[in-house]
Amino acid sequence: MTARYTVEQMIERIGSEIGVSDWMTVEQEVIDDFGRSTKDLDWMHIDPVRASREGPYGGTIAFGFWSLSMLTYFSHQIGMWPKDVAYGLNYGLEKVRWLNPVRVGCRIRQRCTLTDLERRDDGYVSIRTTNVLEIEGEERPALIADWLGLFVQENSDSVVQENSDSGFRS
Repeated sequence: MTARYTVEQMIERIGSEIGVSDWMTVEQEVIDDFGRSTKDLDWMHIDPVRASREGPYGGTIAFGFWSLSMLTYFSHQIGMWPKDVAYGLNYGLEKVRWLNPVRVGCRIRQRCTLTDLERRDDGYVSIRTTNVLEIEGEERPALIADWLGLFVQENSDSVVQENSDSGFRS
């Protein structure tokens, strides 16, 4: 899904759901790749035989930080980015809670609510969203995260400066 709203239209949508992603199946190969890239080779995540024999979940589960990182992937599907921005930057996470393990083989999706969006004096547009990573067939979500970002609008003179208040360094 592409961007549906301008910054001004999104400001009018504060407090409302802005999108739900498609379902995605969690694959063991992807979880293994994440484990290798983070140097975290915990058997609960990468050893299906041992995890089904000794683990509490009947098989392997996704890494919590992998689940959180999928918000970036899903954000491009749900129309989180206004159509009149040139690019976006991560600014941080206000609150993250992992509530339910994500079992390999299940399907997940993101539900996103726009909590705040405002123009800043430095030319950036700040965004705050509440994101729920749902697990198909489960009542409790995998996680809930309040995500902060900064957008630079198209044709903006905003440039990340060494001493800017944005928190970023060029």
